[in-house]
Amino acid sequence: MKSMMVPTSAGLCKSGSSLDLSALSKDEAERTQVSKLRRVFTTHARRRSTRKKELVPGFNLSHMMKEPLRVVHSVPLSFPHGSSTNDLISRRGVFSRRHYGSVELLPQVETDGGELNGRRFRVENGEALGETEEIFGSPSTPVLENPEYQTRWYFKYFLGKLHQNYVGSDNDKSPFFLSVVLTDANNQCVPQYRAILWKKTGAQKISLTYAANKPMTVKQILSNFPNMEKLDKGPKEIFTPDIQKDLLLLEEQEGSVNFKFGVLYAKPGQTSDDEMFSNENGSSDFDRFINLLGGKIRLKSWDKYRGGLDVKGDMTGRYSIYTIYEGHEIMFHVSTLLPYSKDNRQQVERKRHIGNDIVNIVFLDGGSSEMNHFNPSFIKSQFTHVFALVTHETTDDTYRLHVFSEESVPLFGPSLPCPPAFRNSQEFREFLLVKMINGEKAAFNTPTFSQKRERTLDMLIKDLYSEHMNDSRGNMLNRRAFSDVLPDPPRGSRRKEEARQVEFVRIGQALKLDTIVKGDAPTSLATTGLFKRAPWEPHCFYPDFSNEIVCGDSWGDTRLLVSTESGTYLIEESLAHRLVFDKSVVVKQLHVVEAHGILLLRCEKGRDCKIYVFRLSDFDGEVSTDNSARGRQDIKDNRLEKTKGCHTFSISRPGGSHLRMVVAIGKKLLLMQWRHSAAWTAWCPASDTDTVEGFQYIRELQVTETPLLLTLVDSSLVKSGGGTSDNHICVAYRHQFDLVNERTGEITHLHTVEGSRVHLVAAIDLYEDQEPELLLCFNHTCHFQKLNVENTSTEFDFHWNSVPNSIVCAFPYIFAFTPDSMEIRLIINGNLVQTMVMPKLNLICSKNDIFFATTAPEFFSSKSERLQLDKQERDLSTSPPSSPHSSSPEARPFRLYRIPLHTLSGTSTCERRCPTPSVPHGTSEVHEPASEAGRLLAVPKVSDHQRGLSRSCSSSPTPHQPPGSTFLVAPK
Repeated sequence: MKSMMVPTSAGLCKSGSSLDLSALSKDEAERTQVSKLRRVFTTHARRRSTRKKELVPGFNLSHMMKEPLRVVHSVPLSFPHGSSTNDLISRRGVFSRRHYGSVELLPQVETDGGELNGRRFRVENGEALGETEEIFGSPSTPVLENPEYQTRWYFKYFLGKLHQNYVGSDNDKSPFFLSVVLTDANNQCVPQYRAILWKKTGAQKISLTYAANKPMTVKQILSNFPNMEKLDKGPKEIFTPDIQKDLLLLEEQEGSVNFKFGVLYAKPGQTSDDEMFSNENGSSDFDRFINLLGGKIRLKSWDKYRGGLDVKGDMTGRYSIYTIYEGHEIMFHVSTLLPYSKDNRQQVERKRHIGNDIVNIVFLDGGSSEMNHFNPSFIKSQFTHVFALVTHETTDDTYRLHVFSEESVPLFGPSLPCPPAFRNSQEFREFLLVKMINGEKAAFNTPTFSQKRERTLDMLIKDLYSEHMNDSRGNMLNRRAFSDVLPDPPRGSRRKEEARQVEFVRIGQALKLDTIVKGDAPTSLATTGLFKRAPWEPHCFYPDFSNEIVCGDSWGDTRLLVSTESGTYLIEESLAHRLVFDKSVVVKQLHVVEAHGILLLRCEKGRDCKIYVFRLSDFDGEVSTDNSARGRQDIKDNRLEKTKGCHTFSISRPGGSHLRMVVAIGKKLLLMQWRHSAAWTAWCPASDTDTVEGFQYIRELQVTETPLLLTLVDSSLVKSGGGTSDNHICVAYRHQFDLVNERTGEITHLHTVEGSRVHLVAAIDLYEDQEPELLLCFNHTCHFQKLNVENTSTEFDFHWNSVPNSIVCAFPYIFAFTPDSMEIRLIINGNLVQTMVMPKLNLICSKNDIFFATTAPEFFSSKSERLQLDKQERDLSTSPPSSPHSSSPEARPFRLYRIPLHTLSGTSTCERRCPTPSVPHGTSEVHEPASEAGRLLAVPKVSDHQRGLSRSCSSSPTPHQPPGSTFLVAPK
C-alpha cells in the first residue's frame, strides 16, 4: 500500500496558484456537498462565556480553530490584513432594528382579573438578541436625538438676524410660509442659504451652498423642496417685523424644550395603579434613586420650569425633583412627593399629573426578579406612551432597566446594553435621561400627537395666511429676488429700507431675549453632566496637505493613497507624503484591496480610460526621489485591456469569498473575478502575486442606459457555493435604480425617483437581521429597499438637510458629506444627532475608518484658553458684514482627519475625557442675556459656553472665530 503524502504549505501554494477559476469553483462545490458548515461572523453570533474577550487583531489560524463552528447563513468571514479595524468589516453594513426591542401583545387586565382590551408594546429588555453580550458589543452610547440646538433653525439662525419671509400657496391651494437667511455658520467662511418651508405637515429645512457669482432667487430655493418646483404664482414677501413672533410660535409646535416625567414607586406584588399610587412613602432604594435623578427643590416661589406643579400654595406638594440635562429643564412628578389622601383610594391628585405624562418611570422594589411580572396595563393611562421600568440590585449595587413603548411610537435610542445592568450610577442616570427625552420626542410622532399638531399648525398657518395676504402694506421691493436685498433705489427709499431692517433686527433680538428669560430657548447649552467625547469626534491624521484630493483609499492603519491633480501620493500618518504616480497618470478612482495585496486604479478619461492593477508591495519601502514616481509610460503593462473606455467600476465588499469587480463601459457591464479566494490568499499569501492576469473575465451584461452608480450586492446563499440565490448588481441611471442578476443578466426594477431634478448619491448594501437590502440615496432622501421588489415601503425613509455628495453607514450612525458640512443621523430612524460645518469638505474613504479632508484648522486649545472667560461682545447683527473671503479657505492647507470606526460601533469606550475647548468670540448660539436669564438657566456662564461648543463641535475641525465676527446677513 502506498504511503500517504501530507502536502506541505509550499506545495499547497504551488498547486493552488495553478488552479483556474472553473477548477476552483468545482472543488469548492464538491467540498460544500460534504459539509455545509461555514465559519462566519454574523451580527447575532455570541460568545458562550460571560467573560468579555478581545477580538483578534490579525488572522490567526490556531485561534480560529479553537472557536466552535456555527451553522448559519450570513455575511462571510473577512480576513484582516494589515489593519486592526478590519476586524469590524462584517459590522459595517450590518444593523438590526431588533436592538430596539420587539413588539409583543400585552393584554390589559382589570383589577378583578377580567380582560379589557389589548395594547401592543415594544419591549426592550436587553435580551432580544440573546442572553449575553454580542461579540461586537451593543451600540448603546447615550446621544440626544434631534437636539433642539440643531433642529430649531428659526431661533438659532433667523431670529435676531436680517432675513426674509414669504407667504404663498402651493398647487393644491394649501398655504405656506418660507423663511430664507444667508449665514456663515461658526464663521467658517462657508456662506450658506438656510431655508424653512412652513406647512401644516411641519417645517421642512434645507441648506444650500451660496455662490457669490450666482445668487439664487426665491423660486430657485423653493424648487429644492418636494412638490414645490412649479407654482402657479410666486410667493409674496412679508415686511412687517411682527412676522417673527408668528414664525417662532410655529416652530414651538415641534414640542417643548423642557420635559416633565412621572416617577411611580411600586412595591413587590402590586399589580394595579391604585396600589402603586397609594404608597405614601418610598423605600431607601427609591429615595436614593430619585436623589440620583436630580435635586430636591422647594416648590413654593420656584421661578424656573415647574412642569405643571403649583408654586404658590403647595397644592401639589411641598417638594419635587428637578434637574437640567443638556440645557433641558426636567421636572419629575414623583408619586411619593405629590399630595396623599388616606380617604381617596384612587389618589386622583397623583394620577392627574403622572397619568398625563408621556413618559413614566416605574421604580420596582424587590430586584430584577420582579421585573418579569410587570405589565404596562397596570397603569391605566391612554396618554402615557413610554414606561421605563427601573429596579436596584442591592447585592451588586447595580441598576437594571427595561423599556416599554406603545407600538405606534417610532424606534428611538439609545439601545439597551446586554444585559441591561449599570454598575456606575452616573452613567445610568445619563442613559436614562437621554432615553426618556428621546422617547418623549418619538411619542410626538405617533398618530395621537401628530394629528393634533397638524390640526394646530393648519389653523395657525391659515390664520397667518389670511392676515398677511390681505396686508396691503409694502413698497417697491415686493417683487425682488432674494439676492437683491439692497437694491439702489432713490436715497429716500434706501433710508426707509435701512430703518426697516434695523427695526426688524431689533424686534427679533427682543423676542430671542424674552424666550431665553422664560426658559424656553432651544439652546441646549447648559448641562449638569460631565464632559465627554462624542463618538464621531475626528482625530487629525495629517496636518498639512497642499493639494485637493480627487479620490483615495486607506492602506492599513497608518497609510492613505490619494489622487490629486498633481499626482497620486502615499501619505503616512504623522510622516511625510511622497509621490507614487506623477500627474501624467490621471487617476479618477482608486481602491486598495489588502486581502490580495493589490491596488486598482481607473485612469485617463473618455475612450482611453482603463483599469490598472498593481501590487501593493511595489510601493512598500520605496525611497522617495524625484524620479521614483511612475509616469504614464511606466504603467502600460499594468492595464486591463478589456476595460478600455470604462467610466466607472465597483468591487465587492471586503469579507466575501472572492473579490469581484464590475466595470461599466457605456451600456455594457463586464463582470470579473480574482483568481484566488480570500481564504486561499490568507492561507498562502506568497501564492497570490498576480496583477493583470489575476482577474478572470466571467461574462458581459447589457443594461438599458449608461450607469451612473454601481454597487455589488453579495448574497450569503450563492448557488456556486451550494446556496439558493445569486449575487446581484445594483445599477443607478438618471431616474431609477435597477437590480441585475450576475448569473442570468435578468434586470429587476427597484425604485423610481420622482421629479425633474434628480441627484443620485449612492446605493449601499446593508444586512438587516441577515437579510440583504439596499439603502438608496438620492437628492435629500435615503430610502430602504428590500431586494424583494414587492416591498415598496417608505416607513423608514428619512431626509437630509443638505444634498450630500457621499454617504457612509457605520451602525448605529449614517454620515452625509456635502462640500461644506457633515450631517450625522441614526440609521434606524433617521433622527439628527449632529451637524458640523467645515469648508471644502471631501470624503476620502470609509473602507475601515472614515477619512476626510477639510481646510478647517484643528480645534485643540491650550489649558489657559479653556479656562478663560468669554468677554461680552456687542451684537453686530445690524452692522455691515465682514467679507466672506477675508480669511479665505483657499489660503489654508488641507488637513486630513480620521473618525475611528470602533468609537462609532461601541466596540470600545474612550477613556479620555473631552477637553473643555476654548470659546471663540461671538460663537455662542445665543448672546448672553441679562443676569436674570443666566439665573434661570442655572449654570455658570463659562460652563454655558463650554458645553455649547462641546456638544456642537467636540474637538472637531472647527476654527476659532475672530473677535467681532458675525453672520453674513446679505451678499454685497
